[in-house]
Amino acid sequence: MTTALGFIGLGQMGAPMAERLLAPDITLHVHDARPEAMAPFAARGAIAHPSPAAVADHAGIVFACLPAPAISHAVADQVAGGAAIRIYAEMSTIGRETIEAIADRLAARNIAVVDAPVSGGPGGARAGTLAMLAAGPPDARAAIEPWQARMGRAIFPIGDRPGQAQVMKLVNNLLFSANLAAAIEGFAMGAKAGLDPDAMLAMINAGTGRSVPTEHVLEHVVSGRFAFGAALSVIDKDMTLGLEEAASLGVPMWTIEQAARLWRLAALQGLGKSDLSSLAKLIEAWSGTEIRRTP
Repeated sequence: MTTALGFIGLGQMGAPMAERLLAPDITLHVHDARPEAMAPFAARGAIAHPSPAAVADHAGIVFACLPAPAISHAVADQVAGGAAIRIYAEMSTIGRETIEAIADRLAARNIAVVDAPVSGGPGGARAGTLAMLAAGPPDARAAIEPWQARMGRAIFPIGDRPGQAQVMKLVNNLLFSANLAAAIEGFAMGAKAGLDPDAMLAMINAGTGRSVPTEHVLEHVVSGRFAFGAALSVIDKDMTLGLEEAASLGVPMWTIEQAARLWRLAALQGLGKSDLSSLAKLIEAWSGTEIRRTP
């Protein structure tokens, strides 16, 4: 006996998560707009489908990890008519308004929606150390929890309504993005003053200025690799969603709004497809310095 699960979206985050569902007790049904993304899964026993609707015809629980709200809407419309689907777990970061609209649409088809974004980046997805969020009907959350546990390290129930996990994820991403922007600016100041980047990293990570950006992202700047994993455009998208949510709640975002302008400018300067650590290149150009380890 195997459990039929579906996974839609095999990108930088989706593919490594879906790989953790390749197991003898699971029949995995997959779809991605790119046939080449499905090929490795088919080679390992998954069943590749030509559309999200076909996945929903074969799997009772379907996970989705998608890059933008518009795509999430389109995929939800397709899975709504699936013959087998009963639970739809949306793992994308798409904002409260989008997930609420999707949940309302699928509820009319007796499909429960779990708002299930993740945090930890592509590296965490590959290592299986993601933080998994969940908001939605308790029975639906319980049904997907064993599979979330295979994909990540810790599961955080956020509430009974889809949308609550999106807000939590946006809070997380706003903090990460603002912290990274501030860290790059600070390191640029130190580098221009002649401080050694490795000495700065060692001191900051032993002191009160440390954060995930200083512990994990700045190494990609100092080394010149710029390969943390996620595209800069993803941060730009999440900052926009977060500020829209804050505005709808009447919460001022004076500090984070300034950081969001920096990410948007970097995207407009042609860095959108570059690694998120490439934000440093913009700050370096303005500062007339480089934050690099001496060869």
